[in-house]
Amino acid sequence: MTPPPRVRPQRAPQRRRSRARTIVPLAIAAWAVLEIWLLIVVAGATSGLTVFLLIIGGMVLGASAVKRAGRSAWRNLTAQVQAAQAQAGQRPEDTTPPAAGTGRNGLAMLGGLLLIIPGFISDAVGLLLLLPPTRKLIGKALDRLTSRALAARPAAPADPGSVGDLFQQARDANEQFRIHRPDGKVIQGEVVDRD
Repeated sequence: MTPPPRVRPQRAPQRRRSRARTIVPLAIAAWAVLEIWLLIVVAGATSGLTVFLLIIGGMVLGASAVKRAGRSAWRNLTAQVQAAQAQAGQRPEDTTPPAAGTGRNGLAMLGGLLLIIPGFISDAVGLLLLLPPTRKLIGKALDRLTSRALAARPAAPADPGSVGDLFQQARDANEQFRIHRPDGKVIQGEVVDRD
């Protein structure tokens, strides 16, 4: 008797790695090396204590900027919720809408976070994001980029469903997985009632 022919398992074709997954880690590594080199150069030109004090000052300034941006975002959110409730008739008192030009809290918070990160390049970018004129210019550029990206994107379905629908779909998918699992507790079959 001859043994059955050996069947080799088929391998799934390898997916190519995207450019972003290749470029982003390299860019982060280059940025970190550049930051360290710049810290060494500044420490050599001045002193290590000066660099240390600059880093600590940047962290303190960044923390206060993040705190301020967070408070401003919270005030805007509560004002918008109160205005929406007043429009819906749930709360009759007069509310004031948020002031114009306060929608750049995310950029201010990002600037504060960049100041917290040790390094002079991140501090320079963080300071640019904290200054109102440059924050406004960067915000407008980001708005244009996102509007172009959304215009080029195909339309999404009108109603994706509620969060409860998503949880129900996840439960259904989990049950289907359990049914088709060989060691699952659910046994497929037919129920026969003999009466």
